[in-house]
Amino acid sequence: MRLKLEEAWEEMINNLSSWMNSLIINLPNIIIASFVFIMAVFLSKYISKLTLKLLEKSSLQKSMKNVIARLISILVIFAALFLILGILDLSKTLNTLLAGAGVAGLAIGLALQGALANTYSGIILSYIKEIRFGDWIESNDYSGEVVNIDLRAVTIKQPDNNLVYIPNKLVLENPLKNFSSTSQSKVILTCGVGYSSDLEFVRTLVKKTITETFDAVEKHGEIIFIYTEFGDSSINFETRFWVKATSSIEILKAKTEAMIAIKKAFDKNDINIPFPIRTLDFPKDFRKPNQES
Repeated sequence: MRLKLEEAWEEMINNLSSWMNSLIINLPNIIIASFVFIMAVFLSKYISKLTLKLLEKSSLQKSMKNVIARLISILVIFAALFLILGILDLSKTLNTLLAGAGVAGLAIGLALQGALANTYSGIILSYIKEIRFGDWIESNDYSGEVVNIDLRAVTIKQPDNNLVYIPNKLVLENPLKNFSSTSQSKVILTCGVGYSSDLEFVRTLVKKTITETFDAVEKHGEIIFIYTEFGDSSINFETRFWVKATSSIEILKAKTEAMIAIKKAFDKNDINIPFPIRTLDFPKDFRKPNQES
């Protein structure tokens, strides 16, 4: 037993001595490798900032510029790691890492399907022109101003100043309404008038009221007025007109102003906006007593 312990101790001492000799021999390479790594970190940050500066005058979106700068920074770090492995004479280790990267990449890809889908969608969203910073959009039942697009989600600020983070995949796969794609938006307003109303006068009055209320109504955009149906209690109509608006809030404000103005005009001209009523029709002899009794 004692002999085995002495042999083990001698073997450990020999191994430590061998490692120490290898460390001393490779110490210059280790110092160079450490210097290369530190320089690569600083170089990646510098190149990232330089890339952002060069892309300032390009037509790419800010999010796409950030993605390109980040990818270039990562490539610089990876190039430095391969160089460090060569300096340390770890080419066999490099081959092993490359061989295992395929299997590891497959496993990671299966585990991170959702995250990779959002990353890919984020790159696509950063490149297309249909959505930009500052746009007022509506997507997945949320509406607000786009304040950020990264590799994970689109961040929008709602009218109540709350932030909503929508995964990029959902934004890309679902319908997207961009109110800022044009400076003009259509306001649709529905209402009803009593059956005793002069329909031609109502149509003329509504168009005149909208024209006088909104200076921003597009001159080339016709105010559309259509009677839609004979309702249970009213003759219903729909009017459509264009205003200068780039968000849903501005459209709702314009609709509110139109409703107030039309209600005032109707009151001034004794035009009734009826509410649902029910008429009971009784037989003529309803009040007569039953003769048989």
